[in-house]
Amino acid sequence: MSDEPHASGLQLRSLVKSSGELELSLARVPTPEPGEDEVVLRIEGSPINPSDLGLLLGPADMAAAVTSGAGNDRVVTAKIPERFMPAMAARADVSMPVGNEGAGVVVGAGASPAARALVGKTVAAFGGAMYAQYRVVKASDCLVLPSDATAADGASCFVNPLTALGMVATMRLEGHKALVHTAAASNLGQMLNKICLKDGVDLVNIVRSADQAALLRGIGAKHVVDSSAPSFKNDLNAALVATGATIAFDAIGGGKLAGQILAGMEFAANQAAGGFNRYGSSVHKQVYIYGGLDTGPTELTRNFGMAWGLGGWLLMPFLQRVGPVEAQRLRDRVAAELKTTFASHYSKVISLAEALDPAHIAVYGKRATGTKYLINPSL
Repeated sequence: MSDEPHASGLQLRSLVKSSGELELSLARVPTPEPGEDEVVLRIEGSPINPSDLGLLLGPADMAAAVTSGAGNDRVVTAKIPERFMPAMAARADVSMPVGNEGAGVVVGAGASPAARALVGKTVAAFGGAMYAQYRVVKASDCLVLPSDATAADGASCFVNPLTALGMVATMRLEGHKALVHTAAASNLGQMLNKICLKDGVDLVNIVRSADQAALLRGIGAKHVVDSSAPSFKNDLNAALVATGATIAFDAIGGGKLAGQILAGMEFAANQAAGGFNRYGSSVHKQVYIYGGLDTGPTELTRNFGMAWGLGGWLLMPFLQRVGPVEAQRLRDRVAAELKTTFASHYSKVISLAEALDPAHIAVYGKRATGTKYLINPSL
């Protein structure tokens, strides 16, 4: 049962060839008829998140990419360094759709009352393959946006908002009282800062430039530390002493930062204890890596005692951990604060065809603060 013609639509595809090349292209794919409890979403906004770039571009050398064709027929090809190909084996020669989340208008629905009730509404959804003109999703996976919200307002209402809320929830679940966040001037970082200010949670924001520090202070951040400053170590220690933060979420991944955070937490714990223990403090210190802005090795200098942990953190396992009732509560909060706490900002809105333009790839592929792009497949 449908309400608008949607037999097929364009979809952005990423293909890693076993010959060692990445190929990006647009494919016209049939739109499945929705099942009883499904809807057809005409996508009008889907963000390019760092997690999307991992699938879209992989480890290809995009600086040396070449293109052929034009418009919807453009094909982008880039070489993948040989050392990365073993990690690509599972997806070799499989054309893959991209885009974790998006928003748009429901233009078709199955027969169930829940699905039919969504026809004509602007909703957001999370489920992959969102860089496409049409996407069939379950009605239960849709978040109805407020009446004054556009698809662009809701396009990023899953990954970043729920990740930020999940960080605070994880902090509480594991018995910590304050937290640390790296690459903190990002869209996600700004959301996390707003949440912590609203909820009365102390947050240490680690940024990589003076401009990023000024940006966060401009929106009310209390503890901002610039890792590029000569005084970084002392500034970090002071912020950790002031807040007592013992859990961190690190978007960088590689390099020395995770170890520096653990060392700073140990320094703060020893300051509070006021004594010496050859095994270090008994305060547990935890760093969760959730991103890979630095793909190099994670370097640890063991100067933070024995009570510590380093692990990975992802949104979907967290949501499974807290269960559907709590996950829905978090989603409801996102909808209620969509245009305030969880507002996203984009440097540019582009079409599917423009997403294959090397000039745009060079910008959004940087994963840099202030370069977040939104794809609008309906353009």
